[in-house]
Amino acid sequence: MSSSRCLRGNDAATAAVGFLVVMEFASGLLQGWFSPLLPAIGERFDASSAALNWVSAMYLLGTAACVPLIAKLGDLFGHKRLLVVATASVALGSFLVAFAPSFELLLVGRALQAPLAAFLPLEFAIVRDRNPATAGRSIGRLVGSLTLGAAVGGLLSGFLLDSVIDSVGLVLLVPAVFMTICLPVVYFLVPETTVRKTGTVDWTGAVLLTVGLLGVLGGVSNASTWGWTSALTWTAIGVGAAVLVVWVLVERRVQHPLVDLDVVGRGMRVPMLMALLFGAQLFGVQTPSALFLRATPETNGYGLGVTASVTGLILALFAFAMFVGASVSDRLARSPLAVPGSLALGALLAAVSYVLMIAVPGSVVLFALWLVVAGLGGGVVVGVLPTVIVQQAPPDSVGIASGLYNTSRTAAGAVAGAVFALVMSSMVTPALAGGKQIPSVGAYHVVWVLCAALCVLTALLALKLRPPATITENDKTSRADNQQVHA
Repeated sequence: MSSSRCLRGNDAATAAVGFLVVMEFASGLLQGWFSPLLPAIGERFDASSAALNWVSAMYLLGTAACVPLIAKLGDLFGHKRLLVVATASVALGSFLVAFAPSFELLLVGRALQAPLAAFLPLEFAIVRDRNPATAGRSIGRLVGSLTLGAAVGGLLSGFLLDSVIDSVGLVLLVPAVFMTICLPVVYFLVPETTVRKTGTVDWTGAVLLTVGLLGVLGGVSNASTWGWTSALTWTAIGVGAAVLVVWVLVERRVQHPLVDLDVVGRGMRVPMLMALLFGAQLFGVQTPSALFLRATPETNGYGLGVTASVTGLILALFAFAMFVGASVSDRLARSPLAVPGSLALGALLAAVSYVLMIAVPGSVVLFALWLVVAGLGGGVVVGVLPTVIVQQAPPDSVGIASGLYNTSRTAAGAVAGAVFALVMSSMVTPALAGGKQIPSVGAYHVVWVLCAALCVLTALLALKLRPPATITENDKTSRADNQQVHA
């Protein structure tokens, strides 16, 4: 009888993961949808390149503002409940983006899409609650589905605009429809979590964290537009950093903080630092890699001179390689390599790929191969690392711990992107044709060296990790009985 109940529980957990995989595929589709459409969006609204930067910046700043709060509210009131709210916001924002009559309203729609970044933290909490023993495997599938969706989104949106639908508004409508379909899926088919965090919402902490992150990330992400020597850039960064210091002091004094720094910090300092380092290179290097692929030897003296569609295909191969790496990450973590060894292997694969980009850029095929190697290594890291966070977090704080993990990666990627942009704008050379200043090949080499160094540091930190305790099906019941608050 008990084995029958266990089987039904396993089947239910598997079904829940399947529905969440659909959610993450749609999430990745939307995240990969915009980059190929930016030129067409600029033409539609007569927006400059500087203005188009806000299409991504508004989403980034929105994630900084909402992800920690949504994750915390999930711990307090239910992760499925907040996933429904987040999905509804993303669907509404997607329709607003598609039908926006002005560029300003399009940016409002992008802000409403920001809760998309809270999907993963909420889903991590759901799969941990359903079956802790298989949480690592489930997280790998979710991350893999996200990367696969991003690859498909980047390819499909450009193809639709170029070959099928000659209207950027109608192309932008596709992810809105996908998100609308996802809303009843999560509402009717995804189970609610049972563990609740006690206490109230720390609204003061939420406001301080939001303002601090907006200040720092707003200054960094707009530094290329405002200028690194601009008073506005450093005022935003300085004020944001000061507010974050105040936030830490407040969090240590209130009874029910937004983030319990002692609890979240216990056993998580190393994986959170790894998330910062690896996230910086993973998100920061994508634009330089695309620019190098597009650069022509006749004009730049370097580069591979491929078309935009081929560039999209190669970057899709990178994303597909990440999907493969994430899909096998749990199996590697359970092999003799264990968690530290699998993380170190993934990070070192990425480091080797950057060294090969410098030493043997070669042909388009070779460069694509190095990107695939980087994708495989990156997929292993992003598949295993959140499992460490989820298993180290207290059962009633999985949402906020995962939210901080996601936010730290995004923030690090924004900072790295701004630093890499500074490197490429500082190390310039005259173009062979036209005489304008362009990044030198040395600028790309510096960026790849920095990325390789970040990967090596990640690998070294991985070897200092304490492997999370293995949870079996027999442990699950006793563990659940010890949890303090149930819905």
